[in-house]
Amino acid sequence: MTTTHRSWGRRPLMTAALAGVGLLGLTGGSAMAAQDDDARWDMLRDMYFANRPVEDAGPLLSMEAPTRAHDAALVPIKIATAPGSDVTVKALHLIIDQNPVPMAATFRFADGGDPQTVETRVRVNSYTNVTAVAETGNGRLLKTTRFVKASGGCSAPALKNPQLTVARMGKMKLNLPDAVTAGKPMTAQLLISHPNYTGMQYDQLNYYYIPAHYVKAISVRYNGAPVLDVQSDISLSEDPSIHFTMVPAETGTLDVSVEDSNGRRFQESWPIRANSGS
Repeated sequence: MTTTHRSWGRRPLMTAALAGVGLLGLTGGSAMAAQDDDARWDMLRDMYFANRPVEDAGPLLSMEAPTRAHDAALVPIKIATAPGSDVTVKALHLIIDQNPVPMAATFRFADGGDPQTVETRVRVNSYTNVTAVAETGNGRLLKTTRFVKASGGCSAPALKNPQLTVARMGKMKLNLPDAVTAGKPMTAQLLISHPNYTGMQYDQLNYYYIPAHYVKAISVRYNGAPVLDVQSDISLSEDPSIHFTMVPAETGTLDVSVEDSNGRRFQESWPIRANSGS
């Protein structure tokens, strides 16, 4: 699905969301909210999964998210898959139901055979369900949902000044555990310096909307083999952070390639040395 970003086109969405919040304050607001959430999810399911059945994930998929976010522009989300007798996960879809662009990111894994953990930070524009959908190797869709209270994350001003943003754009950092053992899964953190402008933020000097400019694709390779591919949109936070699972060898090189919505490409590589584990 291709999304066209126009900053002036988002203001009606925000107005409608605010009007909806006002209506929910009336008698029966909780029931109305539940109905609205269900209707919204039905629309998103049809849009992203073409009427395919989406099952409750049960213990096969878990998600951690704050009930009330401290910062709506930096909401931490952690999703983990669990091994199942006949279930392998090849992709995870992260959906922020009420955001202007609900599909925050899709994470695609190399083999899908091992349990995976993905952690990131997102923008939340209004009180919303956050939905994770796991796509299995045999075509099933498994869903888990958390409700997050936050608002204004998509229009929150950037934390860095524009000059620093330009100077650091595309720089990356890789954080590894203190102990890295060959042949055993580990969780690594990738940090990417990028403003991830949403198209809904004001320039603090001239009060014009800043055009959308965000990371749209991340490719992670280890010794030339795929580890993780990410397709993302405006709902990821400024300076995206991705925690992911990988299995290192005793020696190897991790290569990361990033592309943003303006067509800019960034690359970085890191050697990784692991203990033998013997």
